[in-house]
Amino acid sequence: MSKVASIQMASSPNVDANLHEASRLITQATDAGAELIVLPENFAIMGIEEEDKVAVREPQGDGPIQNFLSEQAKHHNVWIIGGTVPLVCADPKKILAACLVYDNKGNLVERYDKIHLFDVDLVDTGEKYNESETIEYGDINLKVVDSPFGKIGLAVCYDLRFPELFRALLDLGAEIVVLPAAFTAVTGEAHWESLLRARAIENLIYIIASAQGGYHINGRATFGDSMIVDPWGTILNRIKHGAGFAIADINLSYLESRRKTFPCIEHRRMK
Repeated sequence: MSKVASIQMASSPNVDANLHEASRLITQATDAGAELIVLPENFAIMGIEEEDKVAVREPQGDGPIQNFLSEQAKHHNVWIIGGTVPLVCADPKKILAACLVYDNKGNLVERYDKIHLFDVDLVDTGEKYNESETIEYGDINLKVVDSPFGKIGLAVCYDLRFPELFRALLDLGAEIVVLPAAFTAVTGEAHWESLLRARAIENLIYIIASAQGGYHINGRATFGDSMIVDPWGTILNRIKHGAGFAIADINLSYLESRRKTFPCIEHRRMK
């Protein structure tokens, strides 16, 4: 078994302050025995304006956010998945929202660029989100990482609403899927837990969901409720509100047993 942690934050426009808070929570999680730590989407910056993240974008392999992730992983001898990091793309007015995976030596071992962007109007609250104005769509190039904890599929936030993505990760061998997110309070209340448990149950996988949770300077409220879900849909641990982390064991023997005794994946007739 491996112990994994899902960190929850309420990030601000100040990158240095956010990295300090992430460091504090990473230290707490490693002290509790975590070997794999997942940070939420936009952990390093939740700007007042959407363009704020463009101002701090980094080329791959260089910059304070990426250096922080590498140093933290190496210092604590843990694997760290950096929710999303704003990386350079071809358009100078946009970023790629990159989920970066670092091993316990501080090496970048994988990158996934978010492919589903949240462009919606929430009629009930009047909120409007247009991620594609400042984020470039990632190439449809799904990633599953070989790790000491199992095969880890990478997804981000709005990806959760697209079950075909999770099915594709399963077909690539995923046993665990991480989901850094910044769900709105409204959509989180309505769908967050239901969708996470459904994706775990459908694919008989573990899900590690790490969320923004709280009130942000730009007036936005994010839902939180970071959790770790097992292949039977059981919530192993969660943190509903505020900064902190959920921690639980990943047991691949249990996963294999569930897949063997309840072989619904093998029963698929439509692919």
